[in-house]
Amino acid sequence: MKLAFSTLGVPGMPLAEVAALAADCGYQGVELRTAPDEPVSTALGERERAKTVREFARAGVEILAVCGYTGVAAEGDDAEVLQEIGELLRLAGDLGAPFVRVFPGGGDRDPEIGGTDAVRRLGAAAETAAGVGVRILLETHDSHPTGAAVSRILGPVGHRHAGALWDVLHPWLAGEEPAAARAALAPFLGYVQVKDVASRDDLTPLPLGAGTLPLAECLSGLAPGAWLSWEYEKRWYPGARELPGLLTPGREFLEGLCGPVG
Repeated sequence: MKLAFSTLGVPGMPLAEVAALAADCGYQGVELRTAPDEPVSTALGERERAKTVREFARAGVEILAVCGYTGVAAEGDDAEVLQEIGELLRLAGDLGAPFVRVFPGGGDRDPEIGGTDAVRRLGAAAETAAGVGVRILLETHDSHPTGAAVSRILGPVGHRHAGALWDVLHPWLAGEEPAAARAALAPFLGYVQVKDVASRDDLTPLPLGAGTLPLAECLSGLAPGAWLSWEYEKRWYPGARELPGLLTPGREFLEGLCGPVG
């Protein structure tokens, strides 16, 4: 397996420090949260994009994904959604990231109606993704939290540049067993986000292994060489422990479940 962590866990940290932290703690990659309040956004200029690539290359760390917030099942105009995804794809291509993360984002809409919109939009966006060599991953989240729900979108899309990101928290919150989520997502899976929390009622992020998420069940049976990324939601829970001191124990915990990284 190969390990990454999300910059959601180190909000606002300069990118050179992020890359050095990953290398020092034995992580091979980083997910870049992409938002106006972070060092990376779609507004990043050409020079800054090239500098980011150099900083991560110098540290020997891969940029695994550009993580945006576009909702492909959201109400609204297709053109706006596709423009947002296109900007994320261009950013990922410039940074050498193989993946772009998007959300369902269907809110209170009928999931079937939102899913129909998502199929149409992802089908169109996947053609753009193919042109820049990037894969769009739909995360198990919000209006479509389970592997079954995400697979019902990705199956009809039927494009190799549209896949799934398995955030292990949300299917568990929705009551889907890990084996069922893994089976539903297996044909589409890009990589897996891991995390841990105290309970379904307390989602404050915890060190891996300190909470109640069935991580061993989630990670059993993954293909050799799979990417795992620790999404520690420090941005949303400022009172949570600082991530940097948890990264090495977190890597060791995952090695205990899955074997050595690399």
